[in-house]
Amino acid sequence: MGYKQVIVVRTDTKMSRGKLAAQVAHASLASVDKVDKKILSSWKKTGQKKIVLKVNGLEELMKVKKECDKNKIPNAFIADAGLTELEPGTITALAIGPDEDKKIDKITGRLPLLK
Repeated sequence: MGYKQVIVVRTDTKMSRGKLAAQVAHASLASVDKVDKKILSSWKKTGQKKIVLKVNGLEELMKVKKECDKNKIPNAFIADAGLTELEPGTITALAIGPDEDKKIDKITGRLPLLK
């Protein structure tokens, strides 16, 4: 059984690459704190696979979160502090898992990779 973490970012915020990288890192750490210790251990032992996907806006991101909550998959929203590029409280990313690949794929499998 494989495990992964997916971070979904909004593209409509027009964040710089550095800002986007910071938001992905914040999201990854925030979600890890919510994960079952056995799953976390297995994920760490198998390379800590992470995939970054994109959505066009907040509405689409909210739908993904709702599906995660419905399926009891650990997740975490990241809201920006507003110190640099964005307004305070702007939701920028959603981290999902780590959890089983197949569980996450049911929710995020249709989303495109961030390139």
